[in-house]
Amino acid sequence: MSSSDGTNEPSDAARRRRRRSNSLLLVLAVGFFVFCAAAGALYYALRPVTLRIAVGPAGSDDHKVVQAMAAAFAGESRTVRLSPITTDGAGEALALLGFGKADLAVARGDLEMPADAQTVAVMRQNFVVLWSPAGLAGKSSKRKPAAKIKEIADLAGHKVGIIGRTPANAALLRIILSAAGAAADKVAVTQFGTDQIEELARDPTVDAFMATGPLDSKITADAIAATARARGEPKFLAIEASEAIALKHPQYESEEIPPSVFNADPAWPDDKLETVSVSHLIVARKALSETTVAAFFRELFALRQAIARQVPGAAHITKPDTDKETGLPIHRGAAAVIDGTERTFLDRYGDYFWFALLLVSGIGSAGAWLRHYLNRDEREENTSHRNRILAMVSRVRTAESNQDLLVMQREVDAIIGETLECYDDGAIEEEELAAFGLVLELFNHAVAESRAALQAGTLEPARGTAQPNVLTRR
Repeated sequence: MSSSDGTNEPSDAARRRRRRSNSLLLVLAVGFFVFCAAAGALYYALRPVTLRIAVGPAGSDDHKVVQAMAAAFAGESRTVRLSPITTDGAGEALALLGFGKADLAVARGDLEMPADAQTVAVMRQNFVVLWSPAGLAGKSSKRKPAAKIKEIADLAGHKVGIIGRTPANAALLRIILSAAGAAADKVAVTQFGTDQIEELARDPTVDAFMATGPLDSKITADAIAATARARGEPKFLAIEASEAIALKHPQYESEEIPPSVFNADPAWPDDKLETVSVSHLIVARKALSETTVAAFFRELFALRQAIARQVPGAAHITKPDTDKETGLPIHRGAAAVIDGTERTFLDRYGDYFWFALLLVSGIGSAGAWLRHYLNRDEREENTSHRNRILAMVSRVRTAESNQDLLVMQREVDAIIGETLECYDDGAIEEEELAAFGLVLELFNHAVAESRAALQAGTLEPARGTAQPNVLTRR
């Protein structure tokens, strides 16, 4: 506490200023920390998410679609970016997904999937097309030749040429043969690359052909046309057990091929044809965030037409059917967008906002308590100042000269300066300042009455007349 001669005043004032400075720095540090945390959380929530998508082989239709997809996302999407990982095939893509080295993968739905893989979107629907050549008519013959193989059961003892070297096609043919009652071990199989269509068509040991792809597949249409030129008109083989296959193997679906889809004149096929289909999928791990998958799904279908203008194969991308039982479950993020049950921003982060409000409220309360604690000395000093002024009121009433009153007024002026400085710094509240004002008013009345008494030559009237005022103000 400062003495009347002001000996300790500089050190006390410096000590108070230092304490207030430290308090201010602490409050600023806490505020800066909260601001940085909020800014970091906002940046994390709004920054684009980069998804690694595994696809292969290089140069395939799937690879071209994904490359165009990545370019479209980079130019148009504010929430998702794609980073393609080129693989040797769908098997490697699924392996990367299973090991967590990819977020998405493109593969056929009948391949062996990682245990936690789920469907995000359908890249395309692949239809199985089986046909046998009718043979070329002789120059002198007017009769149109007939195919030796008229149904799938007739394939026993013959060789089937499959377009595409993936083992999944051969496995699918064995399922079809078993469902049709044909012994799969009695049917020879040879596989050709998509660039070996002419070689396939000219191979005399091949008695029937199989292709798996979209209905508008150029590879399938070219293969049918090539075999027709080299071996005669195609006889399309219906897979009449398609529904049974779909029931036993959920990764396949029973479908119909419409007439004239591969050629109009003559019509190939000439009537609708029952078959099975298998989906080519974009899959993700179940652990991938629902919000992330939903954002990718929305952007994919918002940009699908733009992607299809670059790569026509993107037009086959469709939404999975949430009402249909399939071999692979649909990721909850994609299902939420399809079914309209996607949670809003507040639904997802409402709890965090409430927690943040509680945290801010707690920090504010802690700051107020800290401020109150750090200003305890100033409050005690303010109380001491009030008590000093009250004590001086009695001295004022017994003052023997105006010089004594002037000394006490100067002391009170110094106290007023310190008090106002504390108020400006927030060390004392308005209620405390109001109480200080009442004491100061009492002191001023006592000084005025004492001066009047001194001028009149007696102190008794001043003391007698001041006492009621003191009691009244108290």
